[in-house]
Amino acid sequence: MLTLKTRSLFHTLLDALSLQEGEQPAIIYVQTGKADEEISRTAFRQRVLTNARALHALGIRPRDLVIIAHTQNLESITLFWGTMAMGAIPSMFPTLTEKMDTAVYMQNMQKLVSFSDVRAILTTDTFAPLLKTAVSCPVYGSSQIKESEAPSQPPFPPANPGKIAFLQHSSGTTGLQKGVALTHTAVLNQLASYSIGIALTTDDVIVSWLPLYHDMGLIAGFLLPLMQGIPLVLLSPFDWVRHPALLFRAIDAHGGTLCWQPNFAYNHAARRIRPQELEGVSLASMRLFINCSEPVRADTHAQFFERFATLGITEQSLAVSYAMAENVFAVTQTAVNQAPHLDRVDGMELAKNGRAIPVSSDGVLIVSCGLPIKNTAVVLLDNTHHPLPDRRVGEIGIKSDCMLSGYHKRPDLRPFTDDKFYLTGDRGYMADGRLYIIGRSKDLIINAGKNVYPQDIEAIVNEVEGVKNGRAVVFGVQDTREGTELITVVAEVQTNNAAARKKINKAIRQAIAKHSTVTASYVQLVEEKWILKTSSGKLARAANRDKWLKKR
Repeated sequence: MLTLKTRSLFHTLLDALSLQEGEQPAIIYVQTGKADEEISRTAFRQRVLTNARALHALGIRPRDLVIIAHTQNLESITLFWGTMAMGAIPSMFPTLTEKMDTAVYMQNMQKLVSFSDVRAILTTDTFAPLLKTAVSCPVYGSSQIKESEAPSQPPFPPANPGKIAFLQHSSGTTGLQKGVALTHTAVLNQLASYSIGIALTTDDVIVSWLPLYHDMGLIAGFLLPLMQGIPLVLLSPFDWVRHPALLFRAIDAHGGTLCWQPNFAYNHAARRIRPQELEGVSLASMRLFINCSEPVRADTHAQFFERFATLGITEQSLAVSYAMAENVFAVTQTAVNQAPHLDRVDGMELAKNGRAIPVSSDGVLIVSCGLPIKNTAVVLLDNTHHPLPDRRVGEIGIKSDCMLSGYHKRPDLRPFTDDKFYLTGDRGYMADGRLYIIGRSKDLIINAGKNVYPQDIEAIVNEVEGVKNGRAVVFGVQDTREGTELITVVAEVQTNNAAARKKINKAIRQAIAKHSTVTASYVQLVEEKWILKTSSGKLARAANRDKWLKKR
């Protein structure tokens, strides 16, 4: 396996292909209502090389940027590796879904193609005709790729460890041009260090429903298992959303031990899975459910544990990681076999003075994201980029041997300090070596001198009866007369009844007043699908604020 001790034996990610020999499963693809589709290591390697030859026959050459805007399945996975195997640079991208605005998606794709000099887009036969009308580069559907399969393999040049292996595109809402450029060296360093953080062994089995265009899915739920030669049990994210019990049944059927999920997924499972769907299911094989990508909430873990403890989940198995694409993936990880540390602090001191003062009761409960992984340093910085002491809230800066080499074709973006620390835009504090996340700097609302993190208010609103779970967004609106930001809530509801809406509106205001130190100035209830989210499913707060202001 790739570890810090064996790191010198691995030069590029393509070394993984030489490991893919034998009839052991490389990927097991699980779908509702269908038999599991298993691909052996040997068959996986053969499919990758077949795709590499086909892409070369289509005119794609080494160092070309290739976007894979494809349904998440075995084909898209082998296309990613095939692109890399023939020397080009792959980047996973979401395909169009019914929840997306078609015009906005096409505009974003057009910007991406022109700005990033995309050589080709690989997609499904169904989507290819529509996409061809929106972009200037060639678009190849599945059948075209298959028809281009060549019988022999051209002499592809060996990969350079210091060159870009692939791009992870940001999940913003204004074009998605910000491609995080990651070298083979950076990715290998991350996988070696993070494998230690989670105590990875050859006995592990990773189970994932995460989309591959997001760093959590791409690295933890895709590259890590394939690079380390351990089985990956993969589900479609759309299948999981509709049938969340599918994940638990896959864990039970295949002896899953590791699974990464964002915070909302824990709530989704606890609320949506019915008891009859879990008859005979055991989760006792699970070593770690790792909460990642969003601020982790203590009540979420408590609810998940209470709901599924009888299946074999323990409090020690509910782990946390702080991660981002710019560091390939993980920055921190909580200790294995230990429940994440909970820090109870004075909420008013945190909001007004940015100090995390411990209290014994009646405080804000914040979940630790753990210690930095090997070869990664974390600092908290003030507005002048000077380090802060423990328990002072500031911007998180990181420095590591797995950092991005830059943003693709964006020399104007300079996210590093003079000391080479990457400025994350996230805010938090350190205590006893552990990192605690508060929220995003750019989303911060300053209301009457208090720092308000919108995700805290959103969590309150999502608990109100009548609000569609996960479909509430909070942002600040400047009030020039008062000289402060006013808190605005937009929440999706499923009723058009005026009396019912009035009741929900009042309940939202009361819940915010009861469970926080602020009040909502504006509460607007909207129809389903009103709220905008990024390609990775995160709330696009700035875009929603702009939309709300235009419709006032």
